[in-house]
Amino acid sequence: MNENSLWLQRWENREIGFNQNQPNSFMVKHFDNLNLETGTRVLVPLCGKSIDISWLLAKGHKVTGVELSEQAVIELFDELTMSPNISKIDGLILYSTENLEVYVADIFEINSEMLGKIDAIYDRAALVALTTEVRVNYTAHLRDISNHAPQLLLCFEYDQSLMNRTPYSVEESEVRKHYGEHYTLKLLTREEIAGGFKGGLIASDAVWLLK
Repeated sequence: MNENSLWLQRWENREIGFNQNQPNSFMVKHFDNLNLETGTRVLVPLCGKSIDISWLLAKGHKVTGVELSEQAVIELFDELTMSPNISKIDGLILYSTENLEVYVADIFEINSEMLGKIDAIYDRAALVALTTEVRVNYTAHLRDISNHAPQLLLCFEYDQSLMNRTPYSVEESEVRKHYGEHYTLKLLTREEIAGGFKGGLIASDAVWLLK
């Protein structure tokens, strides 16, 4: 079973404990480093039904999300108490309101023409959800479809040999490998996770600004 099938199965089986009840604290603290004006558009890849989207909308931004699971998209709009328009763009289902649009798609099905102008990317749970091999193509694709838009990137760091499953560890060396030639990178913070991951695995959060 491939990664996409596993993701859809998790939603079908309601294995979605990764969803947060509050906006991500690192996003809240560091998002303004992107220096975005009100009304600018933020791309959230592999967005699920993240409550972070509600926070971004409340900040006055427009949000474009990409999510493989249509069930996640339905629940996102339900929880936002929004009634979206449902249409098709190049064969892909698009849920949209005035300031929020979410494509039901694999991120690799999305192109720059669909997205239009993207002012920034918020990547909290996308890069860390992908295998090492897929991350190479994903980062190149993201740069391409966003016209190298600046990013706030959240990663986990831990000994991958001790837990070979999502969320994956993405070390500083890999962030620099994928993005170093294309952006100025700034590590905003690196903080050890209290109690570690499940099972006590020592892990850290790392927050990157790519401009």
